[in-house]
Amino acid sequence: MDDTQAPALPGPDRRSVLRGALAAAAAAAAAPALAGPAAAGTTGAAGTGTAGAGRPPLLPSGPPLLCEPYLLDPSADAVRVVWHTESAGMAQVVLVGGGVADLDATQAVVAALGPRPRGPGWRRVAAETVQLSRTREDAQSQVPGRAYTAVVDRPVHRSMAHVRGLAGRTPYRVVSVDQRGRVTVTATYSLAPRGRTRRPVRLLLTSDHQLKTMTPANLEKVAATVGTELDGVLVAGDLVNVPDRASEWFDSTTGLAFFAGLSGRAGVEIAGRTYRGAPIAPSTPIYPCIGNHEVMGRWSESASLGDQFNDPQPRRVAERRWARGEAPEGYARADWVRDNSWDTTTYEEVFPYPRSPQGGPRWWSRTIGDVHVVALFVTQIWRGKGATGRGAFQEDAAALDDPTRWGYGQHVFEPVQEGSAQYRWLQRELRSPAARRARYRIVMYHHPAHGLGDNSAPPFTDPVQTVERDPLTGAVTAVRYAYPKEQDHILRDLEPLFDDARVHLVHNGHSHLWNRFRSAAGTNWLETSNVGNSYGAYDGTSGASRALPPSPDHVLQGDPGGLEPVVPTVAPLTAADGSPLPYVASNDVTCFSVLDSADGVVRSWRFDTREPGSDVVLFDEMPLA
Repeated sequence: MDDTQAPALPGPDRRSVLRGALAAAAAAAAAPALAGPAAAGTTGAAGTGTAGAGRPPLLPSGPPLLCEPYLLDPSADAVRVVWHTESAGMAQVVLVGGGVADLDATQAVVAALGPRPRGPGWRRVAAETVQLSRTREDAQSQVPGRAYTAVVDRPVHRSMAHVRGLAGRTPYRVVSVDQRGRVTVTATYSLAPRGRTRRPVRLLLTSDHQLKTMTPANLEKVAATVGTELDGVLVAGDLVNVPDRASEWFDSTTGLAFFAGLSGRAGVEIAGRTYRGAPIAPSTPIYPCIGNHEVMGRWSESASLGDQFNDPQPRRVAERRWARGEAPEGYARADWVRDNSWDTTTYEEVFPYPRSPQGGPRWWSRTIGDVHVVALFVTQIWRGKGATGRGAFQEDAAALDDPTRWGYGQHVFEPVQEGSAQYRWLQRELRSPAARRARYRIVMYHHPAHGLGDNSAPPFTDPVQTVERDPLTGAVTAVRYAYPKEQDHILRDLEPLFDDARVHLVHNGHSHLWNRFRSAAGTNWLETSNVGNSYGAYDGTSGASRALPPSPDHVLQGDPGGLEPVVPTVAPLTAADGSPLPYVASNDVTCFSVLDSADGVVRSWRFDTREPGSDVVLFDEMPLA
């Protein structure tokens, strides 16, 4: 809520530093020769040094925020503004209102720290700051000016301000004071409430950013084509690669961190052109869901973060170990089971909203204008498909005598089959008045049920384990896994719900391509995840097949769900023989899609990064009705 006084700070030392900063800012703001407003589009600071002979000193410059502010979960008259810093700092506030754009950086500090919570054309909203609980770095991290030789904790603090009382799109800025009294003031962005229901909206559909090379170019072209002030960014999972590695979210020296691309702070060169991404997240709320890359595996103090990420086990296995008394004394059951199976803590702390009472941030629903969006937690650990080593179809021969080293195949994380808690919630949600009243209904989750990509197979189901033993010694000689096609949880259990509820669009990711399908009941299925590298498409025309072992359960070409892909309606890419391709699967051509509910259509564009001066091409228009 709005302040009525300067933010409360514990301890006399902090109070005196803050008072000194406020006094210096007030004196500097009164100086007639003070420099003009902070430059737009960057994270600025109040300045450093002195303002000239006989003039008051400017405030010391603070370190840049780990990311520009981003918006979460707008309601009818409010929205949450979120940003991250390496320390809790002494003050974290948002200045809201048309007048904030006219404040220079030092005046913004006076507004943020002074005794008055309101001024001409602006008001102040204090943030709540908490430390993320599991962010770390390791030897594979790429952090500016730092190198790590082992896994170490990296403090990251999240500040979140709930800005209420909004009537329309409004300018805002964030002011952050660190523990040494240094001040950072952001550029001016804009925020907006969700507004009235049934109004037309524009939603960016994207996924699988994963620090991939083409992502900043993709986002830059989004902004150039449809702008940065949309009604939402729907991200169908796989935002980063290793979710507990803090630099992948914020400041990786690759220039490809998740928030860097969505705020215009990225930096990658392709074909002689440097792409920065675009400031979309500071002005458009993010609506994400969980992909396999938002799930960490078993906790370790010594294994690399990549190894921990790749080492989940099913919850049921950890529960059995707990029942056998394997946990150390003093370890709470829920914590031990989480640390010895898998967890989504960092994702949930970075995106605490949207959420539902039943699923928290893992599954939720929201009505955005005339579109009702349902987000699910539908994903599984990705395992290699080779015939040796720990993978989707077998355990490593070297680990057969030690089940604590098994991977348990390509197991599903959160149950979604009929009868599960998530399924029952989804069933109720699709029948809810909010869903029924909406002009369009969208379901978003990560794993594709219909698709031409490599990751569309094997079936999405719990692996069926077969343990082979030596008949004489009883020693394990092999552990194998099968995925019965008739038990695919999405095709068997979820798709009938979508068809019955007349869901207009299912938005997926995971295979890093663009393709779409339409069921006989009229449900559209779209995977628009070709923002980075692609893993190929297997539509049967090229003769290429998915690398899967022979089995009646494995579809090597085409859609495992049995639908025919829809050829783009405007300007499809073509094969060598000139025939139109029903997909885009390229490491050079990137795609993005925007749902425009006013026109009842999803438009998809492509851009060839090999030709930096080329135009963005509208290649498909998909009617939702």
